[in-house]
Amino acid sequence: MSKKNIFIIVGSASENSSNEKLVDYIANETVGFFKTTVLRNLKYLPHFDPEMSNENPPQEIIALREHIVQADGIIICTPEYVFSIPSGLKNVIEWCVSTVVLSDKPVGLITASAHGQKGHEELKLIMKTVMAKFTDDTTLLISGVKGKVSRDGQITDTQTRNDVTKFIEKFKEII
Repeated sequence: MSKKNIFIIVGSASENSSNEKLVDYIANETVGFFKTTVLRNLKYLPHFDPEMSNENPPQEIIALREHIVQADGIIICTPEYVFSIPSGLKNVIEWCVSTVVLSDKPVGLITASAHGQKGHEELKLIMKTVMAKFTDDTTLLISGVKGKVSRDGQITDTQTRNDVTKFIEKFKEII
């Protein structure tokens, strides 16, 4: 069986964040099944401009959309900022709204934050709006993430490790 191409988006604007550590953990755990490409540093993408979105998108956005098109599935791992998704992640999604690149695309959604409930609800609503394909089992809310992921990227909380393993298995099923 050939490896599935998975495009992973890290929603955090912080370097070495818990979200990056979770993404690296997932990439390591799935190396036999997935070929992963990770988009970090969302802050370097141009701000969404609806007038450029269809007619003259920036080169970085053309490349972003192509990664999404070529992926068998997408994983988004993000913190919650002020009860919402981070602006960098919202920017990425806005660049895709006028296209169909996310329509029927299998996605896994992880919100890992201090609390995260409102940001997680918003992320699911946005992804439903762009017609991405996900289930309750391919979404995961990890509250109190800093106490569950060590500095070296290990998941130290047994329940969280089990939840991530279940998330991975269910994500494999929808792709």
